[in-house]
Amino acid sequence: MSNLLLPGQPIQIPRGPVPQLGTGTYSRDGQVRASVVGTPFYEGSVLSIAKIRPNPPSPNSIVLGTVTRLSPLQAVLSITIVDGVPLPPGEEFTGVIRVQDVRATEKDKVKIADCFRGGDVVKGLVISLGDARSYYVTTARNDLGVIFATSEAGATMEPVSWQEMRCPKTGRIEKRKCAKPEAQGS
Repeated sequence: MSNLLLPGQPIQIPRGPVPQLGTGTYSRDGQVRASVVGTPFYEGSVLSIAKIRPNPPSPNSIVLGTVTRLSPLQAVLSITIVDGVPLPPGEEFTGVIRVQDVRATEKDKVKIADCFRGGDVVKGLVISLGDARSYYVTTARNDLGVIFATSEAGATMEPVSWQEMRCPKTGRIEKRKCAKPEAQGS
């Protein structure tokens, strides 16, 4: 049992006697659920969840964040997830994607406004601790970039290439630096 659970998620219980519930768990409608972010474990017959403390970003951390500000030279992110662990509300970090860190090739041709828009959710890799207020983040790998965007019409957009997303409502194409979707395991 090493899967990370979020509060409210059901916990898979193996067949056999129902375990006693320990810290970080509760029962609702006959289903055992997590009450904290963490991983389930057994101590004898007691099922508990070890609460995971989120770590601040460090070089090589994978982060998810929302674009909060754009300028011609950079996009500013509010980082809310570090290495798969959500941060507590109000404890977000600031990340900066500089124009030279958007993609690996043709760095001199990058236009921030063609890669990100305010509100986009971006998956990035921390490359260094920036200044006192922010972390430098890169999207220069195929699996990094915009993973969720809303079109001008208010619909969730679908990636059509590494640099374009389509609005399912209007069919309009908008430019983004898209993350290549992860292959789903079967």
